[in-house]
Amino acid sequence: MIKIIKKYNIKSILEIGTANSYSSHIFARCGAKVLSLEKNYKMYNLALKNLINSRLNKNIQVLFKDALLYDTNKKFDMIFIDGSKTNYLKFFQKFQDNLNHKGIIITDNINFHKLKIEEVNRRTKKILLRINEYKEFLKKNKLFKTIFLDVGDGISISKKVK
Repeated sequence: MIKIIKKYNIKSILEIGTANSYSSHIFARCGAKVLSLEKNYKMYNLALKNLINSRLNKNIQVLFKDALLYDTNKKFDMIFIDGSKTNYLKFFQKFQDNLNHKGIIITDNINFHKLKIEEVNRRTKKILLRINEYKEFLKKNKLFKTIFLDVGDGISISKKVK
C-alpha cells in the first residue's frame, strides 16, 4: 500500500470500512489525509480509541456512518474499499465520481481467502458470488482500467481511462 500511495502521490483518501483503523494509520504515515467511514459501532469505537493513542489523529477523521447512506461532494486522490464485501459494487458506483481525475480506487480482499464456492456455506457463497460479480464489473468497465494483484488477500487498482 505504501508503494502505491507514493507512486500515485496520494494526498487524500476516502476509506470505506475503518475496522480498527490499521489502514488509516498506514495511509496517514504516508502523509495522506483520511476520511474513514465505519458503520459497525463497536469497530468505530475501537478506531476512535486507537486514534486517541496516535500521533496521526490530526490526519484521520473517522465517521460513524453507513457508506451507502453517506453523501459528499469532496474529491479524493484515492478511494479505499474495504467494507462489506457484498456491497463492493455499490460502493464503487456510489463514490466513483468523488475521485480526482488522476485518482485510483483500491479494493481490498478481492480474493476472499482464496475460498472456492463449492467448498463453503450458503452465507459465504453469497459473499463469493458478489465478489466475483464485482470483479467481472471491473474487468468490463470501459471507464476504468483495473489491474488485479495477488498481494495479501488480493487487491484491485482501478484508474479512470482518459
